[in-house]
Amino acid sequence: MTAEPTPQDPLSDERLRRGSVLMATGTLVSRGTGLLRTLLLVAAIGTVGPVADAFDIANTLPTMLFALVSAGAIQSVLMPQIMAAIQAENAQERLDKLLTLAVITLAVLTALLVAAVPLLIRLFSLVGDWPPEQLALAITFGYWCVPQVFFYGLFTVLGDMLSARGQFGAFGWAPVANNIISIAGFGAFVWLWGSARTELPGLEGWTTTQTVVLAGTATLGIVVQALILVVALRRGGFPWRLRLGVRGIGLRTASRVVGWTLGAVALEQVGVTYLRNVMAAAGVEATAGGSVAAGPATYSSVLLIYLLPHSVLMVPIITALFPRLSAAAARGDLAGVRADLSTGLRLAAVVTVFATTVVVVLAGPLLKAVLPTASVEMIEVAIPVLQAMAPGLVALGATILVKRMYFALGDGRSVFVIQVLATSISVLVVLVATWVLDFRWWTVAAAAAGSLAAWVSVLARVRGMRRKLGGIDGHRVLRVYVRTGLASLVAGAAGLALMRLVDAPAALTWVQAVAVTAGIGLVMVGVYLAGLRLMRVRELESALGPLLRRLRRTR
Repeated sequence: MTAEPTPQDPLSDERLRRGSVLMATGTLVSRGTGLLRTLLLVAAIGTVGPVADAFDIANTLPTMLFALVSAGAIQSVLMPQIMAAIQAENAQERLDKLLTLAVITLAVLTALLVAAVPLLIRLFSLVGDWPPEQLALAITFGYWCVPQVFFYGLFTVLGDMLSARGQFGAFGWAPVANNIISIAGFGAFVWLWGSARTELPGLEGWTTTQTVVLAGTATLGIVVQALILVVALRRGGFPWRLRLGVRGIGLRTASRVVGWTLGAVALEQVGVTYLRNVMAAAGVEATAGGSVAAGPATYSSVLLIYLLPHSVLMVPIITALFPRLSAAAARGDLAGVRADLSTGLRLAAVVTVFATTVVVVLAGPLLKAVLPTASVEMIEVAIPVLQAMAPGLVALGATILVKRMYFALGDGRSVFVIQVLATSISVLVVLVATWVLDFRWWTVAAAAAGSLAAWVSVLARVRGMRRKLGGIDGHRVLRVYVRTGLASLVAGAAGLALMRLVDAPAALTWVQAVAVTAGIGLVMVGVYLAGLRLMRVRELESALGPLLRRLRRTR
């Protein structure tokens, strides 16, 4: 069979720019509806308390398990093999086999994980003394949520396939459907059983119907999100058929990477499991003492805000750029890899350095604006968690881009070694925190440990990649980070001066919080952009150029 039909020049500069814009707009809408989804979830069960923590552990478990059993292999194996298959003479056959193998593997692993739910949930209750009722509720939630692993995997597999073909729209917009379903379900929960803002739900009055509405809605959204990509792939001209077989699809070459990669992912999730154990123990301690402390549910709510600038601005860049990086690596074009990697790192600087400053300065009003259904106490315990998490933003975008390049170059061992260092540091920081700090600060320590681990990872990975590529345009990249850092410091100083005029950020009304966030945020943006123009940071135009050109065409 001849090469399967793909869009013409799927990795061209023009398609890359259009793809980045399409992904960015879809991700922006997705994050907007995601914020509404989180708002209603907080209204339903809050961000503190036994029910909120039990649901958070169960609903976070699928993403952790997916990272453990599938994400490493998909990132390290699937995209390079898809790029190789598209350029092969028997492209259709190879792609059919790759996708079929991925789907069957995901189905088997998900079935095994569902059977192991009680054991998996108990892994998160090793630290602290969980009440039996809370543990039982978390296990019940787990049975409803763990099947998400299969559909997360399907979404990622098909998303990589669409990206390799230059089709970015559905991948960016499918999560919107997930959010709409969750909004409807969580809204129904609040309508039927009231808001946690006035009274947190208790374990003693919890019903099976509440479990079905809450956890069933969460899983249904993930199912629909994945199925949308099945339709998009067929409409895009790829007639995927189930085809068994592993010969001739490049797995022998990829197998050298998988073991190291899965080891790195497993090690990372061991560290995350320990951190979530400590956070859950903090929640249990607070409940037993009749107080309020940040726990896993607070951490997850804060994580949404932390990831917002990364998801809206960095993920589209990485998603659109990585197929071209993989193709250049497959051709042995190190000059092309260096050029595109330099572009990605410099664009990351423009986005993430300033985003970190905004999150630190506006943490209080930002949390209230995004989570208007949270009580004053919930906002107060969340502010230091968000501020401790924020510095990791600068490292996050760069480390993900560089990590993917290790996969494209077939080097899983370096990823594993660096992960050993990062996980060891984060676990050690939190372990010391449990010895010397009151339980109310354990989740803050976990957030700070994550930031530190991200910095360790990015510095080690960039150093290793520089050796592999014979340089990564380091002086030019560093110059952009220094200039964006200086501009962000000036903008941050202006923001802090204005924040001194705001009394009790956690007690702001939603309207006041939005006004403060928008007003001070706009001042900071203006100062930052002026600083970039003054220092002639040309990457600003590269980052905004595609969006501005599209806006001009729509006038």
